[in-house]
Amino acid sequence: MPDAPAPVLDLGPDETLHVLVTTTALAEAVAAVSPRVRAHRFDRRDGLPTGEAAQSQVLVPRGALDTELLEALPRLQLVQLRSAGAEAWAGKLPAGVVLCNARGAHTPATAEWAVAATLAAQRGLSHYVREAAAGRWSPGSAHSLVGARVLVVGAGDIGRRIGAMMAGFDVELTWVARTARDGVHGFEELPALLPHADVVVLIVPVTPQTTGMVDAAFLAAMADDALLVNAARGVVVDTDALVAELTAGRLRAALDVTDPEPLPAGHPLWSAPGLLLTPHVGGAVPDTDDRTTAAITAQLERVLAGQPLQNVVTDY
Repeated sequence: MPDAPAPVLDLGPDETLHVLVTTTALAEAVAAVSPRVRAHRFDRRDGLPTGEAAQSQVLVPRGALDTELLEALPRLQLVQLRSAGAEAWAGKLPAGVVLCNARGAHTPATAEWAVAATLAAQRGLSHYVREAAAGRWSPGSAHSLVGARVLVVGAGDIGRRIGAMMAGFDVELTWVARTARDGVHGFEELPALLPHADVVVLIVPVTPQTTGMVDAAFLAAMADDALLVNAARGVVVDTDALVAELTAGRLRAALDVTDPEPLPAGHPLWSAPGLLLTPHVGGAVPDTDDRTTAAITAQLERVLAGQPLQNVVTDY
């Protein structure tokens, strides 16, 4: 069946578009889109929006799902996320409210983190940094990314950008996605592909199918001493199963995301051997905010023009 056409917001030709945002900078950018747009900055700690703000047709939230806030916006038609990940909101909005993400805004930075983390883990840089901090000169040999067999699980914008960035290292690239297509294998082929990969990069959205997909069986199928790189979400990986593999010294990992997150004090991942860990900073570069703002304002321009919305989230 062909994909359903993207929805168009129900907005009259002269109707004011009220947009609820959480930062002053975004409010200024939104207000500059058109005289027909009125931006309302709100802080949830001050309570629920009132007056014109409560009549907003568009909500640009930050953080987790807030059902009380949704109920306080009777004219809401669109929730426009600042992130690519939409799992916290998908399938949980009132009837008639469309969910869109900021697909593409985080692509360069997240792909860059995945490549940087892979390089650092392969060359053992975190080990050398710890040794240097302790005042020890500890030369040794590590792995290499050059010529490695890299399996990228997720063939969307970020997965493709990761592949493009790694291509300069003469890696042997294989992509896997939910649905097989030209040049991309399907998820059902993972058991046969995993044993042949030196590096496995995760960059899939969180869906019922991907939640917990990297379980004990998935990890057991990976080659000895292979590297798992998670640039997706923590819940894609069974944490206990990964800790077991790391503790045994059979696999290595580079994680920007964990389950639970943030990682609590005393959690075994803090001291797991063979692990490079960062605190969910894959997209945390200055340009990401600019790209996110551009995606949001472009969406509002489409709303005003009566054009179909972009980046509608349906695949959850």
